[in-house]
Amino acid sequence: MGKGHKLAVVGLGGLGHMGVKFGKALGAEVTVLSTSPGKKEAAIQLGADHFIISREEAEMKAAFKTFDFVLDTVSGNSDVNPYLAVLKSNGIYVNVGMPGKPWEVSSFSLATGNKVIAGSGAGGLPETQQMLDFCAEHDIVSDIELIDIKDIHTAYDRMQKGDVRYRFVIDMKTL
Repeated sequence: MGKGHKLAVVGLGGLGHMGVKFGKALGAEVTVLSTSPGKKEAAIQLGADHFIISREEAEMKAAFKTFDFVLDTVSGNSDVNPYLAVLKSNGIYVNVGMPGKPWEVSSFSLATGNKVIAGSGAGGLPETQQMLDFCAEHDIVSDIELIDIKDIHTAYDRMQKGDVRYRFVIDMKTL
């Protein structure tokens, strides 16, 4: 992925906001696909070039066969077929979100577009070091909200409601 490629990042949470930053650093044109219209401003501030409300059928139809890559960062259960539809022929769909239920994928969508579905988990030490070096070179950091350990239950409730931008980090100095 790099200059001249179009990347769609599905979800703008803890992984998604990093996907936007990595995509931009690699030189891709980045679009965030989200069910939450209220995340548009945040997506643009993070560097996204475009924002699509994935629940809006007209917006998704306009994006049909637009992207070289789709990075799915959503951990909740969702229908991936609309996201496969926005991939160009020979496009690559990468899942890092780990939803709880298996997907139902249209084999027609894959075969007619020669599309690839891939997954990615955590890498080993060499890959982690390479990623950290890339982050240092491109000034990429995770956006976090520092919380006190006494606020852990409130933070958990907020996380369940999707009210996190983008990761909670517990301040262990207060122990």
